[in-house]
Amino acid sequence: MISLQNQIVLITGASSGIGTACAKIFAGAGAKLILAARRLERLQQLADLLNKEFATEVHLLQLDVRDRSAVESAISTLPPFWSNIDILINNAGLSRGLDKLHEGNFENWEEMIDTNIKGLLYLTRYVVPGMVSRDRGHVVNIGSIAGHQTYPNGNVYCGTKAAVRAISEGLKQDLLGTPVRVTSVDPGMVETEFSEVRFHGDNERAKKVYQGLTPLTPEDVADVIFFCVTRSPHVNINEVVLMPVDQASATLVNRRS
Repeated sequence: MISLQNQIVLITGASSGIGTACAKIFAGAGAKLILAARRLERLQQLADLLNKEFATEVHLLQLDVRDRSAVESAISTLPPFWSNIDILINNAGLSRGLDKLHEGNFENWEEMIDTNIKGLLYLTRYVVPGMVSRDRGHVVNIGSIAGHQTYPNGNVYCGTKAAVRAISEGLKQDLLGTPVRVTSVDPGMVETEFSEVRFHGDNERAKKVYQGLTPLTPEDVADVIFFCVTRSPHVNINEVVLMPVDQASATLVNRRS
């Protein structure tokens, strides 16, 4: 098992959900954290908590991963102490809307494609060359069961997560011959802000998604990510699909009345 003591971990989408849960579990293992998200105030609150609880060294990046020049600037201007990133967790992602494709909203499509695919590509492109030159590193992409199974009205979101799966596979192939590892962690239903974002802040509609069942928690997913990155250096866990016991596929769930 690899020790994460003093390893530098960059987490995107760190201000909530799976990103925040990852920050906590990695802080507990002694890692140094670069936390990136758009909501700087939320990041600062998280950094204060981690510092108080674990005395964690934290570097904050207010960053919109959709902005390529901002990503380039953020990575290229990291202080020397923070520039040797050991683990990149491409967690920033979202779903907007739940419409039939022929009735879809163009802005929703663009936000999903720009965040889920292009944002992940930008971070990977600017971080991985350093990993290759240092002969160490691990990229963890947060995919989804939606990348394995399409569901009604999920068309473009499912497309973006299928892209994440293909990009993860392609990156692993391109890194063959280096020690840099690549993992895609693909959860089913996780109770985060995901549904609130999908439904543009409609909390009542969001709550119904998880009604009558026990979904995964962000901590469940963070635990799996932690497992993947702490395996022996010669082990690469390519892909993990995890779902709650109450879910059997993208569309098949057990709801108790």
